[in-house]
Parts: sequence; C-alpha cells; structure tokens
Amino acid sequence: MGLKIVFASIFIFFACLLTLHSQTLDQIGVTALRAVTTNLNGSGIRVAQPEAEVSTNPPSFEVDPANVGQSTNLFTYISSAGSATVYPNSLGTNSWHAEDVGDLFYGPASGVATNVAHVDNYDANYFVQGNGVTGNDIINLPATNINDPVVNQSFTFGSVSTNDQKSIDMAYDNYAAQYGTLFVSAANNGGPVSPPGTSYNCISVGDYGGSSSYGPTLDNGRAKPDITAPAQETSFSTPQVAGAAALLMQAALRGDGGNDTNSAYDIRTIKALLLNGAVKPADWTNNAPSPLDTRYGAGVLNVLNAYEQLAGGKHGFVASTTVSTGAAHPPNGATGGIAVLSGWDFNTNSSGTNSDTVNHYYFNVTNPLAGVEFSGTATLVWNRQQNQSDINSLNLFLYNCANSNLITCSTSMVDNVEHIYVPQLTQGRYDLQVWKAGGIPGFSIVSAAEPYALAFEFVLQPTLAIGGGANPMLTWPLYPAGFLVETATNLISPAWTTNNLQASGITNGSNYILLNADNANQFFRLRKPNL
Repeated sequence: MGLKIVFASIFIFFACLLTLHSQTLDQIGVTALRAVTTNLNGSGIRVAQPEAEVSTNPPSFEVDPANVGQSTNLFTYISSAGSATVYPNSLGTNSWHAEDVGDLFYGPASGVATNVAHVDNYDANYFVQGNGVTGNDIINLPATNINDPVVNQSFTFGSVSTNDQKSIDMAYDNYAAQYGTLFVSAANNGGPVSPPGTSYNCISVGDYGGSSSYGPTLDNGRAKPDITAPAQETSFSTPQVAGAAALLMQAALRGDGGNDTNSAYDIRTIKALLLNGAVKPADWTNNAPSPLDTRYGAGVLNVLNAYEQLAGGKHGFVASTTVSTGAAHPPNGATGGIAVLSGWDFNTNSSGTNSDTVNHYYFNVTNPLAGVEFSGTATLVWNRQQNQSDINSLNLFLYNCANSNLITCSTSMVDNVEHIYVPQLTQGRYDLQVWKAGGIPGFSIVSAAEPYALAFEFVLQPTLAIGGGANPMLTWPLYPAGFLVETATNLISPAWTTNNLQASGITNGSNYILLNADNANQFFRLRKPNL
C-alpha cells in the first residue's frame, strides 16, 4: 500500500487547554448560539471518530469516556479485532490525541456538540483499510453504511503521490455520495493539503493561528481547505467543524430551517451553510477561477452565522432561463424576489444538450436609511457523483439588475464549491445566478441534472447603541457575528484600539460591553473582521 495514517497534530500544551477551549467556543459562535437557541447540542446525531493508532499492541486509538466527561454507553470501539461497547477492552488502549479531539468535538466542558447520540470510535487504520486492500494505491472504506452522518478525521495520509491522492479522494467521494456521509477532514500541518482533506465532497479544515497546510490540491488545483477554525494544529480545528455540522443537522431535523428537513439535513446544505457563515480574516482573498482562499478557505468557522442562515429558511429560485452554450446570461427582467436576505436553497439545475441553464435568485437589497451599504456572501455546493472522475460545471454570478453589470462571480473549472463575497454592496436589486454548463452527458458534462445547495446572506453592518444611565454599556446585535469593538479619544486623528475595554458578554440576545462612567472623550466603532 505504501500509505501511512498519521495524526494531524504535532504537539499540544495541556495546561492551557481548558482556557483556550472556552475562548474558542466564544470565537466560533457557539457561546452566542447557546444564548439564542434551546438545547441545540447535537442531540440525536450519531458521529464517528476514526483515530490514527500509536504502534502498540493493542493499538492506542481509544477515547476513555471518563477523560472526556461522557458515559461509557456513548461509545462503540471498532478495530480489526472486532467491536466493544465497554471500556477498557481488549481492542486497544486510550489515546491522548483521541481524547483531546473528543473533548473539542463532544466533551461537555469544551465541546461544540455536547449531546451527540453515539460515538463510533474506530481504529483509523481499520476504518480505511479494514476490508482488505485490493491493489496498490487503493483504500477501502467500510463496505456498508456506518449510519454516522458526521465523521471527524483528525488524521491525514501525509505527503502522497498525485495518483494516491486521486484514489483516496475517489473512495471518500463515492462513500459520501452513496450514503450521505459528511467527512470533516484535517488539511494537515504545513505543506500542501493532504488526503483525506482533498476529497471533493468532504469539508477540509485548516487551523487558524497555526501552521496549517494550504491549497491548491496536487491533482488539478482545487481550493482546499474549505474552512478554518482556531487551533495550533488541524487535529483540533477539525472537531470544531465536525461539532458544528452536528449542531446544524440537529437543527435541520427539528425544523429550525423549515419543513423540508431532508433538504436542510443534506450534507451539501450543511457544507454550504458552514462555509457561508465563516468570518473572513483581514487578508482573506480569492478570485473568480479559485473560489476560496488557499490558506483560510471560506474563512473562520462561526456556527451562529451558519445557524441564522439555516433559520432564514429554504427559498427557491424566482426564474429559470436557458441560453445557447457559452452565451451571455444577464438578468432576465423577472419580477418578484426572495422574501429574506439570509437563507438557503436545495434545488436542481438541468441543462440541455446545447444550452446552459441559469436559475435566478432575485433580491431587493434595500434599507430605509439612504447611503448604507450591505455585505453579500453566497456559497454554492454540489457533490462529485458516485463513480465519476469528473464533476458537472456550475458557476455563481451576481448581477446588478439596474444596469445588468456583473458585480462578481465564482467560475472555477475544477471545484465543486463556488463562493462570492462582496464586503461593500450598495442598495439595489440583484440577480444571484446558479449557472450550469450544457453539453453531451459523458462528453462535456457528467449529467444533465445536478442537485445543489445554495446559502446566501446580504446583511447590514450592525450598529452600536449606548445606554444604561449611570451604568453605561455598549450593545450590538449577535448576528451577524464577527465584529470587534474599538475605541478612540478623538475623530481627527483616531488611534483605534481595544485597550481599556472590558470583555464582552451576552444579554437579551445582544452583545454588550460595560463602560467606565467618566468624563473623558471616547468614541466607539465596530470593525470587521474580528480576527
């Protein structure tokens, strides 16, 4: 085989873990989400945690339930020697790496999804090879559905050949497409992104603030990682995203995103929401041929933003048009529009033999206050279909309906994600387009029809309010998240800083900071990104 599974971590400082984990929950929006929702904790969602073993006999890959604050009956342990539902057992021994990953994933004190229904804790070497190796450069995932919709993979195969990467990607993409399994996979630490974080249908996770691997992929230059989370290694950023996926799946199934729970629960919708809710670092950048930043993906995880877009509900396209293959496709003049400025859709685009198809989503992006600007973000996700080496070509466009000018677009030829971000969008009517290339199936396209998920958000920058009388405080909305309060003593030559500001808290669905009641001049502003 020649492939070696390794931890996606290098080192960790145990003494700082609890403090860092608490700060991380604040930064990725979990604390705020808990303040505005009830019992959104991963309940009812089964998850899997394959762990790279340490070469001992028996292997070290298991989570000790006591060390992550969970009961033994939450876990099933699985390796080539069989399975067990008790701890300790003869299959393996505990792993500090597995426990730290589990602590961030579902641990009651520091985890994102603290009440998942079950954890299948696999020996990763068995999970990817346990059904036998049928040839060089080929891996085998479980032969049947493991019935865990979220699989956290805080390991990588390290540096591999392009052919190895293609084979690994195909195995994971086939499994994800067949069973609707969302693999949340580490990008690796340093150097080019590594499998399994290179597969089309996974969410590839980098670490924000560490030494994360970067894109593009070796095979055809795709944009990976998809998203980042704050950590020093990707082993510990990955379970934050996996936990966030479990939260959104629970929310989808209980109807928080509307009555079409199957569409809301689909792995394409979950991926689109998580990427679209990410907060952009100050130096985030992309371009039309490459939808995501090669370092940060869509940005840094914020599960509150993703949830609020889920809660905006499912909204279908307003109109669908066809144009001859490769022809222009400006707004078609349809009336009506999407009733909300934050939400999602799960739909299908079907192109003809010699025509492209465009699904039009029209938005009236307006506010009673003249001159205010919005920020706009949209993410389109579709799967690489089972047993297909290629993908259908879908693109994302944003047009100004007043003059048919193209504002921005995402037109990757190789990615199955398209992403646009406009930080300063003037008020007006806009046409967000999901475009699909036409052609002959098996020749220039994979299939005539392609299901896709779309997440969108057009939001005003939140405003600060000051109140409280003798005990003044600053307040601003929880959503959209990702804003930082700064202060200055004058507006002529302001030196904006966060010094002397107290830590923020949450009350009555808003953020707040208590102020000192003195006579000094003080000015405040919100700045984004808060990174």
